Amino acid sequence: MKYLGPHVSTSGGVENAPLNALQVGASAFAFFTKNQRQWFSTPLNEKSIAAFKENCKKANIAVDFILPHDSYLINLGSPDQESLQKSRKSFVEEMQRCEQLELKMLNFHPGSHLKKISLETCLSLIAESINIALDKTKSVTAVIENTAGQGSNVGFSFQHLAYIIDKVDDKNRVGVCLDTCHTYSAGYDIKTENGYKATFDEFEEIVGFKYLRAIHLNDTKKEFGSRVDRHDNIGKGLLGMDFFERFMKDVRFDNIPLILETPDENLWAEEIKLLQKLA
Repeated sequence: MKYLGPHVSTSGGVENAPLNALQVGASAFAFFTKNQRQWFSTPLNEKSIAAFKENCKKANIAVDFILPHDSYLINLGSPDQESLQKSRKSFVEEMQRCEQLELKMLNFHPGSHLKKISLETCLSLIAESINIALDKTKSVTAVIENTAGQGSNVGFSFQHLAYIIDKVDDKNRVGVCLDTCHTYSAGYDIKTENGYKATFDEFEEIVGFKYLRAIHLNDTKKEFGSRVDRHDNIGKGLLGMDFFERFMKDVRFDNIPLILETPDENLWAEEIKLLQKLA
């Protein structure tokens, strides 16, 4: 079964996220546990935590299909020591917030070398950062999101993801989220039938579907291999409906959160219905 939903607003408190997901007919959702433009935030209070859990029940959305995302400021592979330490502290705090909400995963962008250190050094720092966070928490899985490869961002290659995972001590608490827009922009041809097969065969060989925890299901405004991250609404971009139909019929993507990060939120309910129909 496919579990679909958007990245929803938490305006007014994290407890509103599941209710916002319910409004668009979602069976999964993503959200920020705090302001994504800030390093640190006021601790969650017991009232909000209890209300969040209760509202998840109202929305009938299980924790298996909830994918919180960390702050955009965090760079777990930063070449700058002060920024790296701040990023690591913030990331641990975000993992702990997920534990308070009894969530199972935290999705994050791996990081950037800023053209100051080697790719391998950056990837090793990211793995070290994950190990630190896992040591300081008990239950949440760190879910690495592949990138489009824009600027000095790492994680656009399946080899990058595998390199990081290889250096993570607890393999049971590390996973991957593939973004379809990022994948295409990074140079993986998921649009054509042959390219789709080849891409996911390569993913299985290099990373392994056993590490796949979630999908960001987005169309793209930018051409194949552009290395530019610009999402589009389902069927409005360059991937085409044949891709989405192929994807929705693919049982390898059953029983994980499929998250829409499409730009026009007025289309979310319609997109969910359309994708479920394709399945």
